[in-house]
Amino acid sequence: MNFDLEQIIRKNIKGLQPYSSARDEFVSDRSGMIFLDANENPFENGVNRYPDPQQRSLKAVLANLRGVNAQHILLGNGSDEVLDLLFRAFCEPKIDHVITLPPTYGMYKVLASINDVENREEVLTNDFQPNIDGILKGINSHSKMLFICSPNNPTGNSISEEKILKLLQNFNGLVVVDEAYIDFSPKQSWATRVTEFPNLVVTQTLSKAFGMAGIRLGICIASKEIISVLNKIKPPYNINSLTQLKALERISTLNDIEKEIANIQIEKSTLIRALKRVLFVKNVYDSDANFILIKVDNAAKRYAQLLAKGIVVRNRSTQALCENTLRISIGTSEENKKLIAILKDMCNE
Repeated sequence: MNFDLEQIIRKNIKGLQPYSSARDEFVSDRSGMIFLDANENPFENGVNRYPDPQQRSLKAVLANLRGVNAQHILLGNGSDEVLDLLFRAFCEPKIDHVITLPPTYGMYKVLASINDVENREEVLTNDFQPNIDGILKGINSHSKMLFICSPNNPTGNSISEEKILKLLQNFNGLVVVDEAYIDFSPKQSWATRVTEFPNLVVTQTLSKAFGMAGIRLGICIASKEIISVLNKIKPPYNINSLTQLKALERISTLNDIEKEIANIQIEKSTLIRALKRVLFVKNVYDSDANFILIKVDNAAKRYAQLLAKGIVVRNRSTQALCENTLRISIGTSEENKKLIAILKDMCNE
């Protein structure tokens, strides 16, 4: 591999002078200081001051949690902002392209369109793994990013470590490993290997296992050089004070989070066993995530039946390799029992 970060940064980003906010220029714990630098309202109400633009306290906690250095972390307003920043930093509109591996998370394709960057799709193999030969055959000097979702959404399976390794070693652009569901997986995160692979970018989130979808906090873990580029273009105060505070509070309850994850795993096993006994369910796919993909006889019909009975799932039939499939998130014990009972009724009908 001949990866050179300087060769993939957009020219306008290389020469960009980033905006320097008041809180970038003066860093302190704010004790005993009179702040007259940022045109804020001086009357204290808990949120009258601008938040730390570098989220130093939160990054320190996350770095310890993930086993990385805080300098390797950038935080976004959800993972979607992180992904958008990657497009804006490294993909020249109308010239460069990215590679996605359907069936996969739909925002990669949407963000490519928003940024006027071609999205080249290489469909996964029948066992939902990357077609390495097909991917490598289609790359050229304008192949800037490759997106790998692992565990994958909507299929739920983890992508082979061997295959990701081969792509990291042979792709001269960024290999973005989306680990939104990594906390439910027995597989090791790639986050601790960003110093080993200069083209590796790992994205994570507090939306899933940490139960904080409402605060919109995405995490990017990469080399210090990549993080430096992204810091140049991120909005100065993209993570608000309430999000930072809530995230710190939640991470301090790791025992509770681990219990919730364990409960979800137990409930998933129970639901899988029940689904395998449902007559119209043709296949229950293996899952390392907090959801299950199932193949049914008629996805549109079964989706409508469940909806009529107050159960909302996702019909993924429009995705490649996912004809007549439904994706079901793991709910509470009570919710799952209700779902199982309704599925039994549907069989009797």
